[in-house]
Amino acid sequence: MIDRAAVEAVLNAIPDPATGRGLVEAGVVKGLTVAADRAGFVIEVPADRAAGYAPVRDAAEAALAAMPGMSRVSVILTSEAPPPARRASLSREAVDQGRPRAPVPTDRPAHVRRVLAVASGKGGVGKSTVAVNLSAAFARRGLVTGILDADVHGPSIPTMLGLSGQPEYRDGMMEPHRAHGLLAMSVGLLTKSDDAMIWRGPMASQALTQMLTQTRWGTAEKPLDILVVDLPPGTGDVQLTLIQKTPLDGVVIVSTPQEVALADARRAHTLFQRVNVPTLGLIENMTGDIFGRGGAKDEAARLVIDFLGDLPLDGSVREAADAGAPLAQGDIATRFDVTARALSEKLGL
Repeated sequence: MIDRAAVEAVLNAIPDPATGRGLVEAGVVKGLTVAADRAGFVIEVPADRAAGYAPVRDAAEAALAAMPGMSRVSVILTSEAPPPARRASLSREAVDQGRPRAPVPTDRPAHVRRVLAVASGKGGVGKSTVAVNLSAAFARRGLVTGILDADVHGPSIPTMLGLSGQPEYRDGMMEPHRAHGLLAMSVGLLTKSDDAMIWRGPMASQALTQMLTQTRWGTAEKPLDILVVDLPPGTGDVQLTLIQKTPLDGVVIVSTPQEVALADARRAHTLFQRVNVPTLGLIENMTGDIFGRGGAKDEAARLVIDFLGDLPLDGSVREAADAGAPLAQGDIATRFDVTARALSEKLGL
């Protein structure tokens, strides 16, 4: 068992460049997590000093990795605010409600042909269930498919795919887990399953950036056809970070039929519309007697976007997801296959 006090002692042996004190004593170590054979934390520093802390991060990783019994180490370096150069690059038109919109995206991850976001304005509408089963449907079509769990504060993909254990590192890149024909990465694979991610927006954004750009999604010989990004609910920092870091080929919005969910779906569509990401369609999930039916179809017509179909509330889908084998069967699987075919055509796959 790795002792937390021993981890803190190792980190305090590394001096903070700004104060000369140990990293823990200097207060730059945030969210320290210590498990049986692993440790992870975030180094949070002002943006103008971030570059100088890269060697500190590397030293901390090396020191922790050298501890007896330590098998997994994750150290994330993040800054408190965007650097001035990034702020200066924002256009006047990119200011909405007092917050800057994302600047022009840089580039998609290496060897990834298409990036598709699955979003919802409201939590609890089954977005992750849709993302996983839609990814599986892409794979059944013969597409090399990856799924990125971008819900940093509430990662569910490891449970739904039956995954555990930190990813392996090779040549400075993380190797995604493989399950059910999919390549998968999640912050839930970098921490203990019951840890609370007490991270502010910049820390969550940095975690997403590292998973997006430092995961070996594909190779020149075998590129990834499509990366499905399971976004957290809402329209916040993680969504803007994704838009900033990679060109999105489209977004699918998931909603239940009732107005309280559709109102938030409307806001999600508005966000992506304002940053020129096409909404490829709206999916109605949990259709049935409890939540009603047809609300999302009507909303799609009002928004002038495609309606990609409805999915009934089915206990077998929930049971399979809880068991780590979330692949829908029968009629529901057919519905996902139809949706995947339509999206593949839209994306030119």
